[in-house]
Amino acid sequence: MEFLSFTWYYVVVFLVTLTVLVFVHELGHYWVARRNGVRVEVFSVGFGPEVYGWTDRAGTRWKISWIPLGGYVKMFGEHDFDPDADDSAMSDKDRAVSFHHKRLGQRAAIAAAGPIANFVFAILLLAAMFGTVGTPAPLAGVGTVMEESPGAAAGFQVGDRIDSIDGEPIVWFEDLRLYVRARPETELAFVVTREGRTVDLIAIPEGTEEVGDDGVTQRIGRLGVRPDPEQIGYERISPLAAGGAAVERTFGLIGQIMTALGQIIVGSRTTEELGGPLRIAQISGDMAQGGAVNLIFFMAALSVNLGLINLFPIPMLDGGHLVFYLFEAVRGKPLGVRAQEYGFRFGLILVLLLMILATWNDLVNLKVFEFFRQLVS
Repeated sequence: MEFLSFTWYYVVVFLVTLTVLVFVHELGHYWVARRNGVRVEVFSVGFGPEVYGWTDRAGTRWKISWIPLGGYVKMFGEHDFDPDADDSAMSDKDRAVSFHHKRLGQRAAIAAAGPIANFVFAILLLAAMFGTVGTPAPLAGVGTVMEESPGAAAGFQVGDRIDSIDGEPIVWFEDLRLYVRARPETELAFVVTREGRTVDLIAIPEGTEEVGDDGVTQRIGRLGVRPDPEQIGYERISPLAAGGAAVERTFGLIGQIMTALGQIIVGSRTTEELGGPLRIAQISGDMAQGGAVNLIFFMAALSVNLGLINLFPIPMLDGGHLVFYLFEAVRGKPLGVRAQEYGFRFGLILVLLLMILATWNDLVNLKVFEFFRQLVS
């Protein structure tokens, strides 16, 4: 039973999640390519030999392949075009549907469409969740009690859930913060749930001077407690607000990822935080066990990661293609075959090194080596 549970949560869920995100990414490339008149020869979910497939009226072979760890869209004239070669033998019909005979802006749009599709998908997922389940927000729970604070003096403990203040119901931590903030040095009566029982506490928030955004100094109250990350609720909002919140959250994720990568580059964070497929599988399994809502939120975050990574200026990735197109725009003609070949070789080596580093981190963090060492000892 444990093996079946492990297989479902940490293998099947991971593969389904990855497959959905890869399909969305490649669908972005496909959709924009078709809108620009490019003939798409193959749309594959996975790599390797075909398991199942069919050919549509436009001549595209849609297929599912054996190795479910990615996918690709193969467009006519995408990989075998030499900018210096004589293509006069190509028919007008083939030239009209060839990727490399499209305008520079069209090719750039096709390359960027995959990552953009991942961002749009994340926004749609988050908007749907925010509009139905609600936005995740900390409940009025106590996660940290500052030393020598009014909260510590009143007897608050980690894990407490604040139900009311002076008879006023309190649900969210933000409600707690605003209520306390407006009542510095005022005795407040708290009703708290602690380990299934009700506890009454009296606290007097500390008065602190604060300069507001308008430049006016005001006195506010502080209790000295921080929210509990394990006490999270979902606050329903309107569909319009859900869309705005989804866009804001998506761009916030992009900013957090870029900040973290910048810190790794400058050395303020270690490369040990980089994770690969094993860690993604672990997190997706953990999220799935926490419920469908957690898994969908994780899928949205992973979609943002996938889109952003593919925009990195590394040959082989979509961002590398966009860099080549930038050079083409500056030079007035595409880079030569040899320059592109060396670029792709460099990109392949770099991507392989990053995959090796991420996989090594996974093996170390998941203590795989220790597991095998115990088997043979």
